[in-house]
Amino acid sequence: MSHTTCGFIGLGLIGGSIARALKKYVPNVEIVAYDINREALLLAKEEAVADVIADAIDESFAGCDYLFLCAPVQKNDANLAAVKSVMKPDCLLTDVGSVKTAIHEAVREAGLESRFIGGHPMAGSERVGFASSKSSLLENAYYILTPTAAVPPRKLEDYRELVAKMGAIPLVLDYRKHDYVTAAISHLPHVIAASLVNLVREHDSEDGIMKMVAAGGFKDITRIASSSAAMWQQICLTNGSNISSLLTDYIQSLTEFREQLDGKKGDSLYGQFESARVYRDSFISASSGPIKPVYGISVDIDDKTGALARIVTLLAEHDISIKNIGITHNRESEDGVLKLEFYGEGALAEAAGLLAAEGYAPRTRA
Repeated sequence: MSHTTCGFIGLGLIGGSIARALKKYVPNVEIVAYDINREALLLAKEEAVADVIADAIDESFAGCDYLFLCAPVQKNDANLAAVKSVMKPDCLLTDVGSVKTAIHEAVREAGLESRFIGGHPMAGSERVGFASSKSSLLENAYYILTPTAAVPPRKLEDYRELVAKMGAIPLVLDYRKHDYVTAAISHLPHVIAASLVNLVREHDSEDGIMKMVAAGGFKDITRIASSSAAMWQQICLTNGSNISSLLTDYIQSLTEFREQLDGKKGDSLYGQFESARVYRDSFISASSGPIKPVYGISVDIDDKTGALARIVTLLAEHDISIKNIGITHNRESEDGVLKLEFYGEGALAEAAGLLAAEGYAPRTRA
């Protein structure tokens, strides 16, 4: 059976999760790792994720078939120079950054185009560091590949297969298209969420009434504003032209919305909300999509001792496994909303039936 050696420059949440997935799903894989955080390396060694831990980007990586650049993007220039001096000729170099243009330009300047395929696993967590990494982070997540024109087709196909083995869904894009797409569906939403939160902060009264009653929809659409400020600063600086272009279009759409509000144009306002609803719903119902929908329901529960236990016990007695659970407290009443997520459609339907029979009113959620 073939032997594969994968090197990691940086072993945080994403690098660690990829390394764990490789260990879990790829037979005879050897992991070589370097990180400025020595504790992360020692933990990776202790948990048998890393077979070799290096003190620097040195000859430890000379036998690697794949090299993953997982350190912060500010380190790319220095790390590229270091790996170029040690990587073997047929080693494939890749990265995990959410912006691809800068790394592609750096790779071109380093003379490594024939050996580089950009990578962006579209998965993450609110937690950071190797200790928070897990092999399941990549499961059913799009993993975008941005090969250079100089990469041999066989290399691209081999890497696609490796990504698929990790449980992710490989998707090949031109790196410029990748940056425009992610600016629209990831980067701009973070800008909007941050600006909306700051708007409320600036307009709140001294007694903080807006903050106090903020719940439901406001929390849902601004959740991503809790992400790392340093990371999003770097994303905005490296993908600024795409974000700015889309932001200009978004500002224009908001201006049109304001004009419809001021002009009391009911039909136009309805059209705005309806077209958004239809398009948003298509994200969930598209049967051709490779990522399965969330099998979740929401249940109103009394905010009292035993309310949660009663529901969990009921489901357990019928051998229904809960994938995820959470409670959202509605400040407008004394009740809470229990959110339950299941592993499949059958479990969802059975749980909904049981809860309805017990007098609850479960609601399917997207």
